[in-house]
Amino acid sequence: MSSSSVQLVADALLSARRDGQPRMAAAFDNALAGADEAYAAQATVASALGWFADAPPRYWKSGGQSRQSVLTHAPLPSHGVWTSPATANGFPFVRRGIEAEIALRLGRDVDAALAAGLDEAAATELVDAMAVSIEVVDSRWTECMAAAPLLRLADLQCHGALVIGDWQTWKPRDWSRQVCRVAIGSQDPVERCGTHALGTPTWGLGTWLRHVTRDGATVPAGTAVTTGTWVGILDAEKGNLVVAEFDGVGTARVQL
Repeated sequence: MSSSSVQLVADALLSARRDGQPRMAAAFDNALAGADEAYAAQATVASALGWFADAPPRYWKSGGQSRQSVLTHAPLPSHGVWTSPATANGFPFVRRGIEAEIALRLGRDVDAALAAGLDEAAATELVDAMAVSIEVVDSRWTECMAAAPLLRLADLQCHGALVIGDWQTWKPRDWSRQVCRVAIGSQDPVERCGTHALGTPTWGLGTWLRHVTRDGATVPAGTAVTTGTWVGILDAEKGNLVVAEFDGVGTARVQL
């Protein structure tokens, strides 16, 4: 791992966060050699900004484009995780992309030994609650979603903020029939059914837990992970009210 390359990317991301001006990703296209360096850049930024101190992150995002893709993960700073109904106020977004997701909460601690052997069924047994969530997609790169994948990963996989609705007791569902609706301002509402990229929001839990515990960390009970969009990325603007609803699960809303 090249520590200088990791620091170079982390410095660009830190500068963008501090002055609110995105940086040109093209200047760093070949800086990171792989996912490990992108995750190291995540950690460098988090440490510099004091996001987690000595405590493990309590909120994460995890997902991928399909079951055949490599899943990616990012810890989320708690100052950008809000309980629905939420108001963004002056939160410094550059872009306001909207993803409607299901968040899952762990009911027990998970260490590396437990995470090592988890399949979807066993990982699902660790979940005690679920909630509707809205992720506001943002970027510290001018190119946003067109930036190189490793640079997006270093930038918390384009995370801006997360809004979580009321937690509901976890119950198995037929996710292939799950209906999701999103309303953004005066735009026509968007409705989807069974459109999670991984088929089920629980499919990647084991992979996420192995990632979080890979250096010996324990994931504490109560840790939440949001699991990927059902509607792609929808465009919103400052001033829009965003409402996401999943039939039988609940609702989340945020005033941008």
